[in-house]
Parts: sequence; C-alpha cells; structure tokens
Amino acid sequence: MNQEIESLLQRHEELAHRLSEPDVLADSAKLRELSVAFARLDEVVQAYHVWKDAEAALEGARELVGDPDLGELARAEVAQLGPEVTRLYEELRLALVPRDPTDDGNAILEIRAGTGGEEAALFGGDLLRMYQRYAAAQGWQFEMISLSETDIGGVKEAVCLVSGREVFGHCKFESGVHRVQRVPQTESGGRIHTSAATVAVLPEGGPVDVTVEPGDLRIDTFRAGGAGGQHVNKTESAVRITHLATGIVAVCQDEKSQIKNREKAMRVLMARLRDHFVGQQTAATESARRAQVGSGDRSERIRTYNFPQGRVTDHRINLTVYALPDVLQGRCELLIKPLREHERMQQLAED
Repeated sequence: MNQEIESLLQRHEELAHRLSEPDVLADSAKLRELSVAFARLDEVVQAYHVWKDAEAALEGARELVGDPDLGELARAEVAQLGPEVTRLYEELRLALVPRDPTDDGNAILEIRAGTGGEEAALFGGDLLRMYQRYAAAQGWQFEMISLSETDIGGVKEAVCLVSGREVFGHCKFESGVHRVQRVPQTESGGRIHTSAATVAVLPEGGPVDVTVEPGDLRIDTFRAGGAGGQHVNKTESAVRITHLATGIVAVCQDEKSQIKNREKAMRVLMARLRDHFVGQQTAATESARRAQVGSGDRSERIRTYNFPQGRVTDHRINLTVYALPDVLQGRCELLIKPLREHERMQQLAED
C-alpha cells in the first residue's frame, strides 16, 4: 500500500499546482474536471494523514509505558489509541478502493407505483418527496422530467434528473422495490396494508458511448396534462421521443417550452439506451438489474418502511433503523452510508 500512497501523494501535489495555473483557471470545463479529481484525491490524502498522526501518537505512548511517572497514563492511551489506529487504517483501505467513474456523475431517478393501487401511488409520492429533500440536503439539483399523478396526490410515475457531485454513487443503492406497511388514507377500518413502489436509478453518463442519428428517432408532441386538469398546456409543449430500433421511449412535459422538454427527454433517452446496451454486453448486469427492480410485486423488496413500528429495514444488508420520520424527511444517508461501506468491503474482499 505504501507505493500506492506515494503515487497518490505525488498526484495530489501535481493537481494542487495545476489548479493554480492560468490556463486551467481560464478554462471552466478543465477547472471543473481537475477540481473534482483533486477533491477525490484529497479525501484519501486526509485519511492517510489522520491515520499517520494517530499511529505516531500510539508509538509515542508505547515508548512511555515503562516510565515510572507516566506509565499508567501511557498504558491508558495505548488502550485507547490501538483500536482507533486500526479503525483509521481500515477507513484508509476503503478510501483506496478503485472507484467506478460512473459514480461521480448525475442520475436519472424513476419512481413507479407497484402493487397496492391508490396506496402504492401515495407511497410513490412519499418516496419522491423523500428524494427531493435528500437531494436538497446534499446540495444537488433536482429536476422533474415527467410526472403522472392521481386525483388525491399520489404518484403513478415520476422521472427526474438529479445533478451534482457523486449523485449516482449514492443513489444507485435505491434501485429496487420499496415496500410500505401502514394504515392507508383510503382505509376506514384501521387495517395495516402492504403496498409497493419501484425505484430505478440510471447513470446519465456511462461506460458505453451511444450514437443516435435523427433518423433513428420518432419525435411526437402533445399537450401536457395532469390529474384534475392541472398543468394542462394550451400548446403542444410535451415531447415523446421513441428510439425506433429498440422501442425505448422517453417523455418530458414538465417545462412550458417544447425545446426544453425535448432536451430533457433526450437526456433520459440516452441514459436508458446506455443502460440497454450495457445490458446487452453484460447479461449478468442486466439480470441483476431486473432482479433489483422486478415487477413491482410487494414480495420482491429491497427495503421495508413499517409505519406502526417507525422502522426502515434494508433487506440486502439486514439493517434496521428506527428513524422512519427522519428517513422520509430526507436523511437517506442513514441507509445509504452503510450500503456504500458494505459495497467497498465486498470490493476489498475480492482484491
């Protein structure tokens, strides 16, 4: 690991110097690219320095264990610092795990009501608001691409673009079936119902380059509409783009401008096409994604939100937190952080 650290420290120093050069400061795209790379390396470098400082303190304490005056104090410090140095070393090892470049980019977030009728749509609305709050807390931009609502405020389908630093790296763990157990607003007898909604998260950019010619697409325009006649435009500003070869469709009706709707729909279409072609190249990846998202049946779940007990359980890592209101208010890190750590531990075990 020492050689790897030396290389990272050298690269970190080089990037710090490059970020102050006039040609980089004059090029906003280059400045952004190098700033992201520097920030990523800086996290590792800071973890390394914290570990080295703790290790030096531990060695200093060990040298004083035999001292007649300071020995007792030194032994207590060794007992405290030993586990801390071990923990910091493991954090450093996790920070050194190679990252998927896709994790650094934006994400297309799709929510669809599954089993449970109107209650499933209401839960879909809860998930949409949860992710909006989470994005706001992270400083990300959350843009609605298309939204299909029910008459009482449920969400049948929502497609959103989430932009910012490491969006996909965090949100990718949300792909799958989310199950809710609660007494629905539509239930007069007080019985607990189980419903489900599906979430799919696609990287806006990916490892597969997709080239689309104008002749590959059919573009239709129509009037945007919503529940109860809301958001209905008098002009045909909504856009539906169909990729003829694959049949993949993207729709955007959130903007009043047809041009803006077309731009957003193309971003969603390109993300879906990349996901489609990656699936063709790696059957195992596509199989895993289908298993993740499934059909929307309540039995195929990655997570359960139990309202009577105020708990959220992620079934992939057997994690339960009794903080359901906090999670719905956007504190998704309570679940996502352990999932990210679990992923890195698996990667370490495979090395």
